[in-house]
Amino acid sequence: MRLLTNQEEEKLKVLTENSISLTLIEPTETGLKKSIMDATGTVRNYLKSKNFHDYNLQTQGPENKVIIDALIYEADSVLKSKASLYRPITKKGDPRIWFMGLTKYANPNDILALICFEDVIHVLNLTQLPVEQLIDSSNTNPLKELIEEINYIENAVSKELLNMLINLAKGKPILSMLNADTSVGRTLEKALGIDINSSKLPDYKGIELKSFREKKGNRKNLFAQVPDWKLSKFKSSSDILDAFGYWREENFKLYCTVSGITTNSQGLSLKVDYDFNQLVENSNDKRVGDFVVWTLDKLHKRLLEKHKETFWVSAESLYDDGKEYFQYKKVEHTRKPIVSQFDILLEQGIITLDHLIKRNSKGIVVEKGPIFKIKPNSLNLLFPPSNIYDLLI
Repeated sequence: MRLLTNQEEEKLKVLTENSISLTLIEPTETGLKKSIMDATGTVRNYLKSKNFHDYNLQTQGPENKVIIDALIYEADSVLKSKASLYRPITKKGDPRIWFMGLTKYANPNDILALICFEDVIHVLNLTQLPVEQLIDSSNTNPLKELIEEINYIENAVSKELLNMLINLAKGKPILSMLNADTSVGRTLEKALGIDINSSKLPDYKGIELKSFREKKGNRKNLFAQVPDWKLSKFKSSSDILDAFGYWREENFKLYCTVSGITTNSQGLSLKVDYDFNQLVENSNDKRVGDFVVWTLDKLHKRLLEKHKETFWVSAESLYDDGKEYFQYKKVEHTRKPIVSQFDILLEQGIITLDHLIKRNSKGIVVEKGPIFKIKPNSLNLLFPPSNIYDLLI
C-alpha cells in the first residue's frame, strides 16, 4: 500500500479518535478493471480478528467463495453491496476480495477504510469522503449514524462506570480502608462494590481502575519486546551487537532507530511479512539479510497488555482526627490501541523500534530494548485520545 497523504492521515486520526477499528486497502487500476483486489495481510488479519472470515481455512475455487453483506458510504447516501472473499485456483490461491459496485465509487490508488460491524463490512473511501465534516455535521448522515452507533455500543460499560463514580463523588469523602499507599485504590474498589482479589483481569467489566493521590504518571513508550529467537537467524542481542555495533569512546554499542520505510546508517530496516504473520528486521548486507523476527500476534498481545482500557481516578487526600479520607475528583479515561492499525503504522514508518544494546566493562551485553515507539504527533493514529471528566461538576 502506498504512503498516506496528510489529508488521509487526518481522516484516519478522526476515525481513530472515535474508537473505530478498521483496516485499509488500496485498489489498483488493474484491480478495478478486473473487479479484483488482493486481500493483503492487514486485511486478512483484521477480518480474522473480527471473526468475519479466515482465509487460512478457505479452500481454493469459486465454489468456496464467501459472500458478506457490505455498505459503501457516500456523503449523503449508502450503496448496498456484497463483499466477495475467495481464493482462486490459479497460482497459490492468493486471497482476494471485491465489493460489488466499487468501480463507481473508487479511483485507482484511492485508500479505502474497511470497518467490520454488525455482520456488515462498511466501506469508506478515505481519499474522497469528507470524514471530519460528516462526523461533525449538525445534520444526520449515514457515516455519522454509523460512528454514533459504534460509539454507543463501545462506550456502554464506561458510561456505566463513570456514572457510578460521579454518584460516589457527590457524597462525603470516604474513610481510607488502611494506612498504605495502595489504600486509595482499594478504598475506591470497595466503595464501588468491586471484589478485591489478585486476579490479573481488569477490575470492572473489562476496564482497569487505577487510583492515585492527585498526580499522574508520565507517558511512556509503546512497549519493549525481544525478538522470537527460535524463529530468528541471530539467537541473542549479543549477535546483533557483534554484527552492527560500533565504538563510542570506551563503549561498544548499538543505539539506533529502525524503520519500515528507510534504511538506517547501519543498513537496517523493518518489513512486515504477512505470509508468515511476522515483523522482520533486515540488513542490506546480503551475507546477513533477514536476521531477527517477531510474530505479529505477540506484538499485538504486548500492545494490548501494556495499554488496556483504563480509568485513572485522581483523589484528594484529606485528614481529620489523624485519619485519611479520599475525595475522588477526576477521571482520565484511556482506551486500548486499535490493534488492526499497528501493522499499518509499522509499514508507514510511524511506529519504529530502537535498539539500545551495549557491552559493559565486564563484557556483559545489556539490552534495554528493543523498544517500539510511535511518533509523538501520530499517537491519535493508534490511540483514541483520553477523555477527562470532573466528577464534582
